[in-house]
Amino acid sequence: MPRAMEATSRTFVANARAGLQDADLQTSLARFQGGFQVKRVEAAKRLPEFEALRDEARAIKDHTLAHLDHYLERYEAQVTAAGGTVHWCQTPEDARQVILGLCQEAGAKTVTKSKSMIAEEMELNPFLEEHGIEPVETDLGEYVVQLADERPSHIIAPAVHKTRDQVADLFHEKHTPLGRTRRLERVEELVEEAREVLRPRYLAADVGITGANFLIAETGSSTIVTNEGNGDLTQILPRAHIVIATLEKVVPTLEDATTIMRVLARSATGQEFSTYTTVSTGPRRPDDADGPEAYHVVLLDNGRSRMLGSEFREVLRCIKCGACMNHCPVYGTVGGHAYGWVYPGPVGAVLTPNLIGLEEARHLPNASSFCGRCEEVCPMRIPLPGLMRKLREQEFERRLNPAAIRTGIGAWAWLVRRPALYRCLTGLGIRVLGAMGRRRGRFTKLPLASGWTAARDLPAPEGATFHALWRKGGRA
Repeated sequence: MPRAMEATSRTFVANARAGLQDADLQTSLARFQGGFQVKRVEAAKRLPEFEALRDEARAIKDHTLAHLDHYLERYEAQVTAAGGTVHWCQTPEDARQVILGLCQEAGAKTVTKSKSMIAEEMELNPFLEEHGIEPVETDLGEYVVQLADERPSHIIAPAVHKTRDQVADLFHEKHTPLGRTRRLERVEELVEEAREVLRPRYLAADVGITGANFLIAETGSSTIVTNEGNGDLTQILPRAHIVIATLEKVVPTLEDATTIMRVLARSATGQEFSTYTTVSTGPRRPDDADGPEAYHVVLLDNGRSRMLGSEFREVLRCIKCGACMNHCPVYGTVGGHAYGWVYPGPVGAVLTPNLIGLEEARHLPNASSFCGRCEEVCPMRIPLPGLMRKLREQEFERRLNPAAIRTGIGAWAWLVRRPALYRCLTGLGIRVLGAMGRRRGRFTKLPLASGWTAARDLPAPEGATFHALWRKGGRA
């Protein structure tokens, strides 16, 4: 049974160490990350205007964020005109109470849900269960992690940390009481069994809850993009449809949303477009063949308004495609659960400290090599390394670093303010390390560098320092 899970971002170092020692996790990470990277490159190559679309998508979101109050008010007016209701919620507790009231009003005993990170942020599932309402995840990955009583480990691939054998064992354990006693092994068989188990749950559900990739201000519509079709069944079959979203999901027009969609799927999974793109506008009308009798939108703030007026505003452009974590060497080494809260990877390293506090999540912006790949592949061109750097600066200013780190940074600052001494010592260090590592070309262990060498080798330096090479030829 799902239960509320406290944030463990404070223990990121221990979480990461556990991830490095988990053989199944390492196998899963090695398999998934490379595939997404290759598919993104191929998808971008097939679209000559891909980079121009990224610029256009960024401009759309920047414009919307600059006029967010106007577009949110217009969105609410259009939802109301279509027969729906918008509920404004400041905190996750506010949102949970609104959703509970709507479910109780509908007499709900069972609620189906499509994939939503906002539901994770709200801790919605355990809350509903506490009040006698059964939530049923219908996205395959979310269904797997619900059965395992875990958090999603990735924004678009929630169960990416699971191997096929682990899923087979999990299904065998959880589905045996339902009369399915044969342990399945083939992926196709596992998917089919999940479909058969979930099918009656769609029909039994009294309320369907979906997230929203976009909220369209001009029409009052919500839009979801999926690859399984579960989102459509979740919002069409029950008597009531509840959309949960955060404020920054709104965009001015449907055309704006489709522009962003052209970079969304290509960045996320390397697809031209997701298999299903569904636009919902209000409850069922008299001449509609199907659809819900009631349509509600629960809009959650939970710190976004504060971020809107801060130096971290740019992260609100995020469209939750997962590209940054697909390309992040840190995520690819330790996995998503190491980050300790809802949002993993580089975007989580910026969002989480802003949403639960830097004191709780100060390790996350430090969990980066600043290689820049996250910014390079982000379809919305969010400067994630720069935003992490700002969080590191805040951490230092607020004296949240351990004393040893602060002492080391102080010593480094003292040294770099003395260029002649800095060049002398770094030149000496390069020559000593180069001589020590000449035979093998790398270090598997090195004093004061165990944080690096515990997970990967450190290449031995070759030649001169960067400064020396630059003086000689103008390039390194």
